[in-house]
Amino acid sequence: VMAAVALALRRRGMRFRWRIWASAGGVRGAAGGAAGQQDYDLLVIGGGSGGLACAKEAAQLGRKVAVVDYVEPSPRGTRWGLGGTCVNVGCIPKKLMHYAALLGHMIQDAHHYGWEVGQPILHDWEKMAEAVQNHVKSLNWGHRVQLQDRKVKYFNIKASFVNQHTVRGITKGGKEMLLSAEHIVIATGGRPKYPTHIEGALEYGITSDDIFWLKKSPGKPSSADVALECAGFLTGIGLDITVMMRSIPLRGFDQQMSSLVTEHMESHGTRFLRGCIPSRIRKLPDGQLQVTWEDGISGKEDMGTFDTVLWAIGRVPETRCLNLEKAGVNINPKNQKIVVDSQEATSIPHIYAIGDVAEGRPELTPTAIMAGRLLAQRLFGQSSDLMDYDNVPTTVFTPLEYGCVGLSEEEAVARHGQEHVEVYHAYYKPLEFTVAERDASQCYIKMVCLREPPQLVLGLHFLGPNAGEVTQGFALGIKCGASYAQVMRTVGIHPTCSEEVVKLRISKRSGLDPTVTGC
Repeated sequence: VMAAVALALRRRGMRFRWRIWASAGGVRGAAGGAAGQQDYDLLVIGGGSGGLACAKEAAQLGRKVAVVDYVEPSPRGTRWGLGGTCVNVGCIPKKLMHYAALLGHMIQDAHHYGWEVGQPILHDWEKMAEAVQNHVKSLNWGHRVQLQDRKVKYFNIKASFVNQHTVRGITKGGKEMLLSAEHIVIATGGRPKYPTHIEGALEYGITSDDIFWLKKSPGKPSSADVALECAGFLTGIGLDITVMMRSIPLRGFDQQMSSLVTEHMESHGTRFLRGCIPSRIRKLPDGQLQVTWEDGISGKEDMGTFDTVLWAIGRVPETRCLNLEKAGVNINPKNQKIVVDSQEATSIPHIYAIGDVAEGRPELTPTAIMAGRLLAQRLFGQSSDLMDYDNVPTTVFTPLEYGCVGLSEEEAVARHGQEHVEVYHAYYKPLEFTVAERDASQCYIKMVCLREPPQLVLGLHFLGPNAGEVTQGFALGIKCGASYAQVMRTVGIHPTCSEEVVKLRISKRSGLDPTVTGC
């Protein structure tokens, strides 16, 4: 056995350090000798949006920072680079493929505006996927460069806790290293769930971890609770899509708006199987997948054949392999998320958790980014600012986009009582829908307010084109405590969809039908 080579470097005034022990037999204890020593003020576990934001901010503030990140391949073998879910298998590829579907609709509208477009209009999945994947890879590289520029040390290792200040990392080659730091931030995010109790679910199904990295078209996808965003863009590029829902769509969102989203999708070709639960998936000799399900309404069993089964039934936090018990970090045993306080601190004061892995936090990239930056500023920048998780805007990128900020109508009624809530609403027709004679039946806006003057705005819900852009602007006003009267005194930009928000006059309480407005 070759003896380990020991080198020691020490920095003054620093207490914690990482160590590497290397020998032919793998990692040894302290007696094996330390191959190197360095100290870190901050160690971030997880190279997603929140973790990277926290690490970069701390480095900007002059601290010595390390990031460890490792992507466990999906059951189908899909893997990706630095950047986390959003960059690789979430927001970025999803929005680009959503835009691809929107382009298809615009091409169909083009002849109404004088463009002569050849028929038939065909979509090339492989070309789109390659372009999207190349962009994602450029973002992976960009994050690596940014860490290097800020002198943040990056380790592509699978990490787990040894004690409250030390993490063990395992490289792809099986070598181990120990890293220690004064402060540790857990930002490992989550991964899609598989319903392993269903026969064939793991063997034949895919998830959002895989869909954006498929080399060939998924063909005719279906199965339980396919995420509406995926179902929307897949339908939009011409695929035959079936969504199986056991209960309600878009749980946690305003249910009137959610119903309008699914109505629009259904009218544009997406098939919905409501109240159905899959029980078995089998692969047929021709390669197709036979899905068996039970209709919860009739109680009867039914089946269908599909090319792809995409599971979108929720996510689980990446905490199981962290050995959190070794550090004394508490989790919620029901969902495996890490319990944190308003400072993002866990049960161990110098260990923090941000993003999807933390209990009670919105599973949204921008909240993780801001929480990470604010945490770094509190730790190293003499700031006391806390992350405010109220009135966080978001958008669901379904074919007809749904943007919202603040409370849903159901939440407002539950919190304040029906008698204290006023809802102003209207259907509208976007100008760009008129010439092309597009259906605008589900273009709808709802503003939820307190009834008592000055009628504070509790929530805004917008269903229509460019919903994210519209919602982002109004989110600032709502964050600043805007009232209904102030919104009504705001001059709209004409002709836009967003100006319809400042024209809301009809309340649900009045019993009048909401007017269909338009430019």
